[in-house]
Formats: sequence, C-alpha cells, structure tokens
Amino acid sequence: MAIKIYKKNTAGRRNMSVVKVDYVSKKRPEKALLAKQGKLAGRSHGKISVRHQGGGHKQRYRIVDFLQDKFGVPGRVAAIEKDPNRKAFIALVNYADGEKRYVLATEGMRAGQEVLSAENAPVKSGNRVKVKNIPIGTTICNLELFPGRGGQIIRSAGSSASLTAVDEKTAQIKLPSGEIRLVSNECYATIGQASNFESNSINLGKAGKSRWLNIRPTVRGSAMNPVDHPHGGGEGRQGIGLKHPKTPWGKPALGKKTRKKKKYSNQFIIKRRVKRK
Repeated sequence: MAIKIYKKNTAGRRNMSVVKVDYVSKKRPEKALLAKQGKLAGRSHGKISVRHQGGGHKQRYRIVDFLQDKFGVPGRVAAIEKDPNRKAFIALVNYADGEKRYVLATEGMRAGQEVLSAENAPVKSGNRVKVKNIPIGTTICNLELFPGRGGQIIRSAGSSASLTAVDEKTAQIKLPSGEIRLVSNECYATIGQASNFESNSINLGKAGKSRWLNIRPTVRGSAMNPVDHPHGGGEGRQGIGLKHPKTPWGKPALGKKTRKKKKYSNQFIIKRRVKRK
C-alpha cells in the first residue's frame, strides 16, 4: 500500500493524493449483497437537520456482515473491495456451505486467505473469536458491545484496540481514543487492525471531490452577519471571543460537555478518553 501524489498539472491535481493498493479488486460488487440507498441529504421532512450534507455521487449500500454468525464454517476470501460507504476495505468471503458474505477486511488480508468465526478459532488476523479466548495484548477490531449484536465499535479504517485484562465475566479493552472500557467475555471480536490505515493521510485536492462525497461547504460563524450566527458582525475581522463561543443556535460550544451524567454506559468506562490538545 502506498500514497500516490499527483503531478501539478492542474489546480485540482496540485497536492492531491490517493491510496493506491494493488490487491483491491476492480470487479463489480456482488449483486445479491447490494441494497438501494436513498439520499436524505441531512434533512428531515425537507428541513435541514444536519448541516453541510447534500449532493454526492449515487451509491449502493453493501450489506456487510458485522455479526459473522456462521460459527465453525470456514470461509475463503474471494476478493478485497472498496466500499463507498466506509473508509475501510471489505472482503467478499465464500463459505464452505456455498453462501457469500461481505465482512470488514483487516490489515494484511488478501484474496485466498481462509477465515473462521468460532468461539475457539485460531488467533490469526481476520478470524473472529470470543474475547475470553483472546490472549492479553492482542490487537482487535470490529468489537461487540453486547453479545449477539455484532461489531459496533473499532470499525473505521486503520483503527484497532488492545485487550488489556480478562476477568471471570468481563474484559478490559483499551480503545483508540485511550478510553479503557469493560465488555462481556461473551462478546466476539475480530483479530487484527481494520484495513486501509493510510486513508487519513490523503489530500482531496479540490472542493469538487468533497461534493462527490456528499459534503457541502462550511462557513465560519465569524464571517457571517449578526442575524446568521452569534459570532457574526463587528467592524473588520473579529475573533469569536475566548469567554463565550457559541453554536449557530446560541448554545455553549468548544469544550462544553454534552454527555449525560447518568448515561447507562458510564458503569462500563474505567478510564475516560485522553483529552487531545
């Protein structure tokens, strides 16, 4: 895997870069594993509910099996594919009973590799194993928060967590943010790191590429008029102020804690995430 930086032939190509991988298949996606995907564009009943969304290239959803509940049935990776709905790659797996499924690809996974989902599967990259049977210090991804719900966290490109301790009923997981969290021993996790770890190093190069990705422009509040934003107005260029930064709706921003004090999952968090400067 390598990052290709384009020549400065045009303004849009200047500093533009992409991840070039030779093992990603260029074949069409598996038709039976596709679903329609409409465009909501960040709107509810026609009104904007999430800003800066809209447009974007037409996409079809790949039905990814995050649960991987074909326990004890070996599968062979047929192809590694790109998924327009996520940054990590996905793998098309052909199981021994003839079924095909998409699963989240781990770093180093290649076509022809055998994968297995079982309670006591070998601790090998790509295999899915119960947390209680994974050695301490192992790198994992696509982790369940509750048994039987399928992988819910550690699924983005290049992310991984490490298993730090295992008790009678629970295990301690150190997440990429630095948070240490408890999960049940009965939860399943995939061995290895999520694929495409270089995705955060690419440069889109031009505004048009953001529009292809369903991202609309973002305008600074300090560049607006007073009627449009609490930071707007003033003579000349004005800062947002250090004491009272606000959201567009007048709520406190930049450092204001929004997590509920009595959130149910607080009991599972041993150490909060590291505050990044």
